[in-house]
Amino acid sequence: MKQKLKLCLQLFLTFMKIGVVTFGAMIPFIEETVLRHGWMTTTELVDFIAISESTPGPIAICAATFIGYQIGGVFGAFCATFGVVLPSFVIIYIISLFLRRFEQLEVIKYAFFGIRAGVLALLVKAVVSMFRKCPKNIVAYLIMAASFAAVAFFSANVLIVIVSAAVIGIAATLIARKAGKKL
Repeated sequence: MKQKLKLCLQLFLTFMKIGVVTFGAMIPFIEETVLRHGWMTTTELVDFIAISESTPGPIAICAATFIGYQIGGVFGAFCATFGVVLPSFVIIYIISLFLRRFEQLEVIKYAFFGIRAGVLALLVKAVVSMFRKCPKNIVAYLIMAASFAAVAFFSANVLIVIVSAAVIGIAATLIARKAGKKL
């Protein structure tokens, strides 16, 4: 019991640190931290991130919840989720108290411009990292291209695209297995 409490405290503190140092793009930091602690393998982490992306809510919070549950059960999920949410909540609350007074200052406008650019860079890093770890085959490339085109050019509902991609991936895998081929 004492070991589980220690692990849950470690989950809370780890995800709180991630929440403090990241603002908007936590996945690269979650990935690095989870792998460094040896809590999961790369394959397991990619699966959890994929599930987190298809679950309603912010991806980092979903990922923290799933990872916390995998590591420490229900209490671990609570600790990881609370840890990742608490810093953002406190920071946003403090900013909200002062932002109205300072939002017209040029330095504040430039700071938010820089934050957006930094978040974009972190998101691109996460996409490249996940792309490197995902299976490479013609079906995966077709699903990726079709999903991107549907969302970027045709404003398709993201939920429908995610469900469709999952169904196509499952169907392609089952067909390949039935034919005795590896996809």
